[in-house]
Amino acid sequence: MGGSARFDVIVIGAGHAGVEAAWAASRLGCRVGLCTLSEATVGHMPCNPAIGGTAKGHLVREIDALGGLMGLAIDATGIQFKLLNRSRGPAVRSPRAQADKRLYGRWVAEALQGQPGIEWIFGRVGRVVVERNRIAGVDLEPVGRGMRLAARAVVVTAGTFLNGLVHIGPVQRPAGRAGEPPSRLLAESLKALGLRWGRLKTGTPPRLDRASIQFSRFEEARGDDTPVPFSFLTNRIDRPQIVCHQLHTTAAVHDLVRAHIGESPLYNGQITGIGPRYCPSLEDKVMRFPDRERHQVLLEPEGLASEEIYVNGFSMSLPAAVQESLVHALPGLEGAVMRRPGYAVEYDFVQPTELTRTYETRTVAGLFLAGQVNGTSGYEEAAAQGIVAGINAAQRAREQPPFVVHRDEAYLGVLADDLTTRGCLEPYRMFTSRAEHRLRLRIDNADLRLTARGRAVGLVGEGRWRRFEARRDRFERNMDAVRTSKMTGDDGRRASVAHFLRRPETTLADVTASGALVLDVAPGEEATDCWSVETTCKYRGYLEREDAVIERSRRQESRRIPPAFTYQEMPGLSAEMVERLSAVRPETLGQAARVPGVTPAAVALIGARIGA
Repeated sequence: MGGSARFDVIVIGAGHAGVEAAWAASRLGCRVGLCTLSEATVGHMPCNPAIGGTAKGHLVREIDALGGLMGLAIDATGIQFKLLNRSRGPAVRSPRAQADKRLYGRWVAEALQGQPGIEWIFGRVGRVVVERNRIAGVDLEPVGRGMRLAARAVVVTAGTFLNGLVHIGPVQRPAGRAGEPPSRLLAESLKALGLRWGRLKTGTPPRLDRASIQFSRFEEARGDDTPVPFSFLTNRIDRPQIVCHQLHTTAAVHDLVRAHIGESPLYNGQITGIGPRYCPSLEDKVMRFPDRERHQVLLEPEGLASEEIYVNGFSMSLPAAVQESLVHALPGLEGAVMRRPGYAVEYDFVQPTELTRTYETRTVAGLFLAGQVNGTSGYEEAAAQGIVAGINAAQRAREQPPFVVHRDEAYLGVLADDLTTRGCLEPYRMFTSRAEHRLRLRIDNADLRLTARGRAVGLVGEGRWRRFEARRDRFERNMDAVRTSKMTGDDGRRASVAHFLRRPETTLADVTASGALVLDVAPGEEATDCWSVETTCKYRGYLEREDAVIERSRRQESRRIPPAFTYQEMPGLSAEMVERLSAVRPETLGQAARVPGVTPAAVALIGARIGA
């Protein structure tokens, strides 16, 4: 196949990062080439068929607030919804939902098909084309005899496909995931650019045949009676919800793992990549935590009509026969049929300190990376990078200023800053503890924080913007009402509702039930409207202290370090600090302060050198 074509932006891969990147760039008016092998893998969920979770749900809300797709997609295809950490503080509450994985992929593909400006390219990219340190396009395989696609910007969202290698016991197959070939030529093309690389590992559990399981033998794990949507555009979730089931591993399961640990690629030296610490395999759980008598396992349907059950908490790479024995050793699954075994997959990733916070490579203008290629794990982290990379690829193609989200604005900013400042020694996973301003970065106010930014860059359309303006106006009216409305406390003292809401024992529901306050809430948005008002009032003192800290840090963030700044001959910097600063190339004095191993004294020296 010969010929050529020209695009503003080319997106390589149609997983969660690629979907958001293509959507964002096309919404910003670019001609986008979306390169994938098949429509069947668009928005694919090769691992857990779920979206959200602690901190991950925050990312999905923020993607939605900017004008992205993931929140709408899971709202349309979710089959069990839960709001996690309900009993804890408002900063850590996060939505999570099981998805019907086939419906989810189909919904996303249809959304992209209906978006003007996106053109599908079915094929495999074998090389990125660079001219004078700037991206010029890509070559499809076979390189040299295939098609060259010219582009002003390219977003690589290769997932686990770069030199991917699947392990099931001693069996090894080159693959990005089961049944799909790896991307070898693309990996070598990127390595030729001089980017620093590493090797990581992830994995999946076995899938079981639904008909072979007697679910009545297990404890039910139900979702919320009233599901909390992800998207600010969704009023309510009114579809039937499925039931999951839970059980636990036993001493017999643990003994079986230990007896076969020498056959595990994780423990016999077959796998060299580093796996995720926070989502360990069954082998790791048993070997690293010998005092734990049991571990939770969840049986989760992969869809309403799917015959496959995902065994959450049972990820492994042992031989298939051993996996089958382990399944049968679980109480209640003695007769279960394993439809396909779990596996581990190793893959190449680019050390994300090679990127700026826009996810553009420092060495090649117009080349962006997003998703697991940057060392992250999880669909949500991938999508979060994808939307930011897609916006910035469009900005680069249109010669517009870069779009940067800061740490104090969103988890999107925490993610970008952590990756590009600290790098990855293991797969990165988002947690609320990573955000120092997490009380401000809640799920209920993601729209108040980000929708205006999405509108300013061109991603938020008229319908979403009108709805947001109404929501913002309601919030401001309600806050005025809280400050001006009066009520009498148990001690006979009369004061503003805002005064009483600062007391832990007083809730907004109590106040409104008493008739002391009438709130302006919209149908379907009652929970969000009330949550934002109550949290703002109750935590006012904490939020004001955070504002002061943010203001001080922004002064450092405003002091930019010139790209050509050199650290090698600066007196007062240790050799280790020079090495780390030279590798990360912080863009601002604030980012320099977050580079591991760099002291406040060193930051002061750099600040004195760059001047005001």
